[in-house]
Amino acid sequence: MKNNPIIPYILIMAFGIGLIFFMSLEGAGNKEEIAAGHGEEGAATEEGATAEEGATASEGAGGEELVSSCIGCHGGDLTGGMGPKLAGLDAAHITDVLENGIPGSPMTPGLKTGSEAQAIADYISSLE
Repeated sequence: MKNNPIIPYILIMAFGIGLIFFMSLEGAGNKEEIAAGHGEEGAATEEGATAEEGATASEGAGGEELVSSCIGCHGGDLTGGMGPKLAGLDAAHITDVLENGIPGSPMTPGLKTGSEAQAIADYISSLE
């Protein structure tokens, strides 16, 4: 009688699931250490922000807090990613793009308006 060919696959799958489970437990125990190793800007904004600062971020606070929506496309330091480099661009151009968008791109009109757009533009134009 031949061996069942599916048993090795089941054993490998069980081993893989167990390995993933135990690795996730290890990561959960070390999440502060892992977060500190992935960069200071993410940890600093989460630890340094108070509830009051979080409330004012959407009410026209400095561009540092508001720029978090830009990071996904333009990189953590806004020097480029999927989108182009933003650091050091002219504030008037940035404000125009935030308010009016760029046709054919993810930058749709009205992403940010008024004082929010101006705060983000001022912050980004100050970067190098």
